[in-house]
Amino acid sequence: MELQYRKNDKTGEELYYTTHSSGLGIYIIPKKDYSKTYAIFGTRYGSVDSKFVVPGESELTEVPDGIAHYLEHKMFDQPDGSNVFDKFSRYGGNANAFTSFNITAYLFSATSNIEENIETLMDYVQSPYFTEESVQKEQGIIGQEIRMYDDSGSWKLFFNFLNCLYKEHPVKKEIAGTVESISHITPEYLYKCYDTFYNLSNMSIVVVGNVDPVKISKVIENCVKKNEPFEEKIKKVYPTEPDEVAKQYAEQSLSVAMPLFMTGFKDTNNGFGGDELLKKSIETNIILKMLFGRSSKFYKSLYEKGLINNRFSLEYTMQPDYAYSSIDGESSDPKAVYEAIINEVEETRKNGLSKEDFERIKKVVWGEYIRSQNDVEDYAVTFLQMLFMDIDYFNFYDVYKTITFEDVQKRFEEHFVKEHSALSVINPV
Repeated sequence: MELQYRKNDKTGEELYYTTHSSGLGIYIIPKKDYSKTYAIFGTRYGSVDSKFVVPGESELTEVPDGIAHYLEHKMFDQPDGSNVFDKFSRYGGNANAFTSFNITAYLFSATSNIEENIETLMDYVQSPYFTEESVQKEQGIIGQEIRMYDDSGSWKLFFNFLNCLYKEHPVKKEIAGTVESISHITPEYLYKCYDTFYNLSNMSIVVVGNVDPVKISKVIENCVKKNEPFEEKIKKVYPTEPDEVAKQYAEQSLSVAMPLFMTGFKDTNNGFGGDELLKKSIETNIILKMLFGRSSKFYKSLYEKGLINNRFSLEYTMQPDYAYSSIDGESSDPKAVYEAIINEVEETRKNGLSKEDFERIKKVVWGEYIRSQNDVEDYAVTFLQMLFMDIDYFNFYDVYKTITFEDVQKRFEEHFVKEHSALSVINPV
């Protein structure tokens, strides 16, 4: 197995990569002066993927909501009854896993015994073991987790916001599913999803840290258990999502100290990944910072009025088939914050964006990209997320430098539309 090599001339970062004959993507980014190494082993499979056609089959498979998250939990069960976390602890590894809308990932960080930790990681993720008894037991555990989320102000704020934006797309559904939906999960469903989405041709492993790329690549190669790559891609099936939002306002009362708000704009320009998606993301982040960032007149004005505090954040979330911008925080008057945001957008539509602000914020965005490579965990996770959107994260500068003021103006007109906005509020009980 031969590694390919790239060096980013702008940042000095190095990348060693290859695709194993099993289809597994292997990406190693050495960081010679770092003490910690981080590895993430992920699959292009998340909570939105409940309808799909397996390569080689013609019929649609539909599984219960929440099964990707359920499967992640069950992967820690081992046929011999051993505890995966004990194995990692033995080698000084700190292990974890997560399921998002589009990714399931298993990971560890460690300062020593990196090879042994990688062997442990790859062994258990390739060793599914589901029994009727263990699946039923897990329903109670995850059911408690779901009920816990039902009482979380920040969690309900987020999903109420998504249910405002989306009428049909499963991104509006909670990642863990519902108590009712997970009651239908069986070992057969779990094996079906595992055999489909955990085929190594649908997976990649990223290692960032103080490692020898050649040595680590050999360890990974020796850990591959099943070498039967799919000859075609898994067909994921999503409903058609209209441009308009489902509703513009949602409100709920929960145990919070002061009102929480999340507002933002649904993106209607979707259907692509790669450099085009990366460019759209950079443009949108520049606009968010220009209009609402901490150096903006908007932020200073609302902060001085006491309408917002330090818990005020901006984010652009994107995938090839959906995307949205979000602005969230705490406020004594969430509706006044929303109205101020819409007024700022309308005023900008009349008067145009500031070219001076654009040049300044564009430099800020480049600085954030550079700094993001200092944290091996964030670096590895972001690299994998970008990879699964067909984005070459090492190509960031080449895309970034093409973005003009005119591009950003056009993106503003396209995305920041009042009719595509929504507001979610959580009030104190």
